[in-house]
Amino acid sequence: MTRQDIRRQLDDILDTAFHSLTIPDKPASLYDPVRYVMGIGGKRLRPRLLLLSAGLCGGRPERAIPAARAVEMLHNFTLVHDDMMDNAGTRRGMPTVHEKWDEAVAILSGDVLFVLALQQLTLQGGHGNLPDSVNNRLMQRFLEAIRVVCDGQAMDMDFENRDDVALSEYLEMIGAKTAALLRCSMELGAMTAGAGDNVVADCGEIGEHAGLAFQIQDDLLDAVGDTSKFGKRVGGDIIEGKKTWLTIRALEQADDADRLLLRQILGSGNATESDVLRVIRIYHDLGVIDDAVKAIKEHYNNALQKLTLFEESRYREEIKMLLDKLKVRDN
Repeated sequence: MTRQDIRRQLDDILDTAFHSLTIPDKPASLYDPVRYVMGIGGKRLRPRLLLLSAGLCGGRPERAIPAARAVEMLHNFTLVHDDMMDNAGTRRGMPTVHEKWDEAVAILSGDVLFVLALQQLTLQGGHGNLPDSVNNRLMQRFLEAIRVVCDGQAMDMDFENRDDVALSEYLEMIGAKTAALLRCSMELGAMTAGAGDNVVADCGEIGEHAGLAFQIQDDLLDAVGDTSKFGKRVGGDIIEGKKTWLTIRALEQADDADRLLLRQILGSGNATESDVLRVIRIYHDLGVIDDAVKAIKEHYNNALQKLTLFEESRYREEIKMLLDKLKVRDN
């Protein structure tokens, strides 16, 4: 089987998995938003990595479909609630649930997505013919990842009221909020293949480094990306005064005058287009853009280095190709 064959196989598995997903019809006020969120699409990065991890560890990806559905539904649950907390108007170029409906609907539809994700994971044992001990590990790891994601979201909210956030703290936060679910996806895939603890941990590290790189990349694209490709307005984080890898790095590197200007603009909560351009210019002058690019490459390279621990296979090569593609993404 060639890499193209594996890619087509995974595409077919994912398309079938989500097109055949049964979501109740009534009450429509609850389930229409769920169908809307799941239908917007996205990269399906987490379920794809889960299936690839299963293949990497000697399993059959099609036997991990319920777990793949679970991580994607959980991811969408976090997006629905995050968008509401961030008052975001669009997601993937489409209106967010609280904008299209209202906040009450967003809360409830997010909650039911969470429940549906758990229900999917309970089906994994029967679908993959797994022993109870593996089923228990899958559920415990999934629940732990959810808790860690919530920890990260709480840290992110706490940062809003602080001026002294260190880069190390920010990395801890995105390691929880963003990377934890990618780590979990890789680990669950390995578990469905019957991998041992050390192999599961190695898979998890690949996912964690990919997640850290992914979030720093999002921060970078917010500042220098193409709005038509990124799906969000460029400079949105600056306008909202959010703590990002770039803002924290810039505050650490700036002299007193630039630091004062950065704090004034980021603290205003209503920066103008001119303010955004001034901040981005400071990023360039301080080398923060270049530093972010280096940090992204470093984390992706760490993931690729961990991948070399696994025997050569088409699944290993496909994960490498996927990570290489993520390195240069523009959305």
